[in-house]
Amino acid sequence: MPGLVGLIESAYRGDASRAGWTTEADLLEGQRTDPDGVAAVVRNEDGRLLIAEQDGELVACCQLEHRGDHAYFGMFAVRPALQGAGLGKVIISEAERTAQATWGAREMRMTVIRQREELIAWYERRGYRRTGEMTPFPYGDERFGIPQRDDLEFELLVKALG
Repeated sequence: MPGLVGLIESAYRGDASRAGWTTEADLLEGQRTDPDGVAAVVRNEDGRLLIAEQDGELVACCQLEHRGDHAYFGMFAVRPALQGAGLGKVIISEAERTAQATWGAREMRMTVIRQREELIAWYERRGYRRTGEMTPFPYGDERFGIPQRDDLEFELLVKALG
């Protein structure tokens, strides 16, 4: 678990995350996840945690969760020094293939902080569309980080599979 937590933290928070383009460091401080959060994903019978290794080192991961006719995609992280080299495209494609093959999912869904325009644009280039459906950020729950602004919320993105 520590390796996965470290990978996820490195992609989103603190100075290490600034080496890549997926950083949330300007929006959120504190943790992105913790060992309990990762363990819950690993133990979830309706989910999968996909990992990618290179030379024995964790370099990417993502969560998939079966939710009826669709799958949820989350906890996506690529080591900052490797971002921009195409690894993320490979991981998301494999996640979509896995969701279809394993569960017959017809759609992939995810939520992204709406202020993450560059990241949302990356997902749009992969076929995801913005829905305009928002859910509030869990202010006051430091398991999700310490917000640096008061207008954060998540937008639902969807992509038809198949």
